[in-house]
Amino acid sequence: MKKQECIAMLLAGGEGSRLSPLTKNIAKPAVHFGGKYRIIDFSLSNCHHSGIDTVGVLTQYKPAVLNAHIGSGEAWGMKSDRGGISLFERQVGAPNAYSGTADAIYQNLAFLREQNPSYVLIISSDHIYSMDYRAMIEHHKASGADVTISVTPVKWEEASRFGIMSTDENDRVTAFEEKPLKPASNLASMGVYLFNWDVLRSSLEKDAKDQASEHDFGHNIIPGLLAGGAHLSAYPFDGYWKDVGTIHSLWESHMDLLGYTPKLQLEEETWPVLTKTKKLSKTHVALTARVNNAVIGDGSTIYGNVSHSVIFDNVRVGENSRILNSVIMPGVQIGKNALISNAIIGEGAIIKDGAVVGQLDALEITTIAERTTVRRQYPAVIPAKLTNQVYFG
Repeated sequence: MKKQECIAMLLAGGEGSRLSPLTKNIAKPAVHFGGKYRIIDFSLSNCHHSGIDTVGVLTQYKPAVLNAHIGSGEAWGMKSDRGGISLFERQVGAPNAYSGTADAIYQNLAFLREQNPSYVLIISSDHIYSMDYRAMIEHHKASGADVTISVTPVKWEEASRFGIMSTDENDRVTAFEEKPLKPASNLASMGVYLFNWDVLRSSLEKDAKDQASEHDFGHNIIPGLLAGGAHLSAYPFDGYWKDVGTIHSLWESHMDLLGYTPKLQLEEETWPVLTKTKKLSKTHVALTARVNNAVIGDGSTIYGNVSHSVIFDNVRVGENSRILNSVIMPGVQIGKNALISNAIIGEGAIIKDGAVVGQLDALEITTIAERTTVRRQYPAVIPAKLTNQVYFG
């Protein structure tokens, strides 16, 4: 029987309805991010850099694109006879479809028994962050905990979106509530759990017998362990972390890539985000173009003006078109004299000549789904404010 200290299980089956329409045809972890990545790349890269080479990926909602992206795991150094990536797929509506995050792990206990680890790392695969899981493992060992939960403070107005906990002076969890209406603190679970294997196994087997359970880690497993007197420890994380579960948070995290000192770095020498590579032509920025404070993907052609935006691969921006504070996903074709401001444009969309998408200083982010065609709108006026040197130099 194999014996490994720690293996990881990535929960990647979420529908991501709050990211609609971007998740109409793909699972949330497969959504594009940062010019050339997908959201799941962060969790997989963290595993690779942390020396965790045995990873189970649990997919369910429209998994085809995600499964193809992961493939054999070679991009993350996990194509190996020892360990590697294993894909566990269920279909929505099937008799054995996962009924919750805990049920997803429970249905794959045979895999965990075969690996026979000392610890199991349960990870959400739809968060943007770089984290050394080895430090969390050492914290777990030192605390003597049954379960360790990675935590970070969030904005108070967003706290009700997360599992919220209170801790004592030794980082021991004293209270936990999943998505509370009135949060008692702003210390949020990052969806990263480290379990002692025997504790995880017994908890899942007990939960599976409870017909009233939602079979969810946040709603059932963690509160149940806490109520039963288990030792739950909080591991404080002070790096960049973003739950991109909403359109606004996805847009906001892209904006964090920009500026003189970006909050988010994707190509750090010691901890780069890894992804499946593609062979693309070089980007062409024409003499007519102006690009200021932007990420431009490979194979793109820029004739217009791009400011404070993230442009993915194989995008075309036509003459006199202006892109401001926006995210333009792969394969988007933007005609001439168009204006896109405070928007996310989905993969393969076509923006016709003169179209206007979004508004200046908009509180809401306009989202155009993939393969959508946006035709000319009247009046197709580009506001004078957009010609200011603040935006276009």
